[in-house]
Amino acid sequence: MPRPDIPGRDHDLVLYGATGFAGALTAEYLARHAPEGCRWALAGRSRAGLERLRERLAAVNPACAGLPLLRADSTDPDSLRALAAGTRVLATTVGPYLVHGEPLVAACAETGTDYLDLTGEPEFVDRVYLRYHAAARASGARLVHACGFDSVPYDLGVLYTVGLLPEGVPVRIDGFVRTDAAFSGGTLASALTAVSRPAAMARAARARRRAEPRPAGRTVRAPFGPPVRSRETGTWGVPLPTLDPRIVARSAAALDRYGPDFRYRHYAGVRRLPTAVAGAAGAGAVSALAQVPPVRRWLSGRLQPGEGPGPERRARSWFAVRFVASGGGTRLVTEVAGGDPGYDETAKMLAEAALSLAFDDLPPTAGQVTTAVAMGDALTGRLRRAGIAFRVVRA
Repeated sequence: MPRPDIPGRDHDLVLYGATGFAGALTAEYLARHAPEGCRWALAGRSRAGLERLRERLAAVNPACAGLPLLRADSTDPDSLRALAAGTRVLATTVGPYLVHGEPLVAACAETGTDYLDLTGEPEFVDRVYLRYHAAARASGARLVHACGFDSVPYDLGVLYTVGLLPEGVPVRIDGFVRTDAAFSGGTLASALTAVSRPAAMARAARARRRAEPRPAGRTVRAPFGPPVRSRETGTWGVPLPTLDPRIVARSAAALDRYGPDFRYRHYAGVRRLPTAVAGAAGAGAVSALAQVPPVRRWLSGRLQPGEGPGPERRARSWFAVRFVASGGGTRLVTEVAGGDPGYDETAKMLAEAALSLAFDDLPPTAGQVTTAVAMGDALTGRLRRAGIAFRVVRA
């Protein structure tokens, strides 16, 4: 059952991990765009770091000079519970989530606090479902993962595309993502943690499949298929074994609007076949090397947590995801596109998702839910107004 608005909370929104690379960008976005009257706060391990960040934010928006600063640590469950109990919505950028994330999820599920993160780690998402979905449903908390470039453009892009197709028909959608961007130390650490645990990830996925109910009378699939050539996008599609298609499939399973027979396939869109082959081989090599702990530590040390691309590099970065869709005799190509995917646009996505949970009139839901299920068109509208494009390329 969805929780009613909880009285007695000091904050509408708390940002945990605010002094990290992605956290600071999210804080800067909130400093510029949080609505008047929004009661928000910064949280993290270091009081001194939070004070320095608050000074930076006050230069952007003088009203931020009085932002509350809250100390909490992922190794101190009592501090996390106090953090969760004092706010309606809690957004976290503290990863790798397999290492640092579970205690905060537990605190939010217990206290009925809405939770958002930036994880792209499938094992973490499955473990959260198995351990905390029922508790969150009981308390009314909404647990929303992958609220950045993982996996908002795909989840909301497919929702947008489905809305343009006829209702009650089989739907086929292929997503092709292209980017030009750099990544941070935190992103590298999360990726290496995820790929270094294939057996544990497979066990968590199997356990979830056994526990999670299937949609009644409907079929939902997100198969991992071979490479394809797409005439509509002019690219080779290299299958991506990421969290994103799983998120799309969970939205499709929850929402009848996706039709009686839904299939989504997820690809990197690459212009030239040799580049596609080289990219796939490189990704496979990194995944294999990550299984060796000393090598994994060496790879992780190439970028330290808190390090990331500077403003000039981010200004040159971009992403575009094209969705080739068919259903009920209708064929179309849509696109979701924006600037720097991993950081500037991810900060925007996380901040707007948190503001949506805090202030928008949303469908009643609780437990582990996706952005499409929890926020849907309300979040799409926010992101469009913030400069991320959702458009029809070819009808």
